[in-house]
Amino acid sequence: MADTKVILTATVANLGHSGDVVEVKAGYARNYLIPQGLAFAWSKGAAAQIESMKRARLAKAVATREEAVAAKQLIEGTTIEIAAKVSESGKLFGGISAEKIAIALSSKAAVNPKNIEVETIKTTGDFPAKVALHPEITASFFVKVVAE
Repeated sequence: MADTKVILTATVANLGHSGDVVEVKAGYARNYLIPQGLAFAWSKGAAAQIESMKRARLAKAVATREEAVAAKQLIEGTTIEIAAKVSESGKLFGGISAEKIAIALSSKAAVNPKNIEVETIKTTGDFPAKVALHPEITASFFVKVVAE
């Protein structure tokens, strides 16, 4: 099966960033990337579009890098406390999701729940976590789970 060249219009995990030309399997391009609006078919005339997308991405990266550095200073080393319902044995009913952590962090800085790395939380206690604020910048913090 032949690979197809596509131009990414958005950042796709493990594939590339907006404006990158990548080769993917034809079915992946036809069935996922193009219908989702994440890419369009490569053509010789698309070179100008690629350059404009890369310039826009670079300008945005500079602005967000400064914001990420400021957010890292607010988040680094802090402890976020989350209250949850707990059974008599100390286990949680359910778990603590990345979305709950992102909501708790929103008082300090807005973060994407998909960028939060934390082990599965099923009990009360302190858990180390990391959040990717920028491709080059991550902040470490702790999640403290207490009983309601």
